[in-house]
Amino acid sequence: MVLEKSNSLPTYRKTQKHPCYDPNAMHRCGRMHLPVAPRCNIQCAYCIKEFDCVNESRPGITSQILRPKEATAKISKVFAKFPNITVIGIAGPGDPLFNEETFTTFSLIRNKYPAISFCLSTNGLLLPEKIQRLKELEITHITVTINTLDARTGANIYSYVNYKDKIFTGDQGAKILIDNQLRGVEAAVASGLVVKINTVMIPTINDAEITNIARKAKDMGAYMHNVLPLIPQYKYAHIPPPSKDELKAVRHECAIHIKQMRHCRQCRADAVGNLKNDAIFEQACCS
Repeated sequence: MVLEKSNSLPTYRKTQKHPCYDPNAMHRCGRMHLPVAPRCNIQCAYCIKEFDCVNESRPGITSQILRPKEATAKISKVFAKFPNITVIGIAGPGDPLFNEETFTTFSLIRNKYPAISFCLSTNGLLLPEKIQRLKELEITHITVTINTLDARTGANIYSYVNYKDKIFTGDQGAKILIDNQLRGVEAAVASGLVVKINTVMIPTINDAEITNIARKAKDMGAYMHNVLPLIPQYKYAHIPPPSKDELKAVRHECAIHIKQMRHCRQCRADAVGNLKNDAIFEQACCS
């Protein structure tokens, strides 16, 4: 597999090789998520990671947590089975920036595969202080999940925020998270990363605020916005997900401000292959 060195490419070329950032790429380019980041520093009311089914596809689940060296050693087998993979990402199952294993894994892979593109997904709490390390590892794409700009709404969505070894709850915890998310996105854009903002649409909780998030994302220089439907579980198990028409309407309003992602598959933390032809990392490298 021969790829051009990622950090030398302009933004439009980077997105052409990333199936999440370019809908045309989803048919010809694949991605590989490495489940090496188990710990999370916040608790969202819609997120639970305590069980897994191989037939289920949703963020935050994996069949196995891998150590950095284990993941790196198995990558060549995945490349042999999926030669169209252009991006390696870390999306959990916890928050990648809260796990030192994330940086160890990227470093090991960069030494072995210097031309592959890197991406990660984060809640953004630690993004301002981790930007320099991401630049050094030549991360090209980053997704930040921002569900609200209002601390009062955030107090409903986030049960707690673990920041600098202290637990914050309510408005205080949400404000710390939101402030760091916004500072982190601005720093990422200034550093040349291609930034996508994810927002989980939670009916009756944040659905009236999503257009404002799209507007803010554009103002900060984000490349794309992805509105995801709630998967009812954990504390929000009683809230029905938005209908297709409701989701479509919100995306239409947000598209006035910023490019919308409409082909998201809400991938697992160990997803491999094309977005429409998914596999699981452990199965892909062992079968």
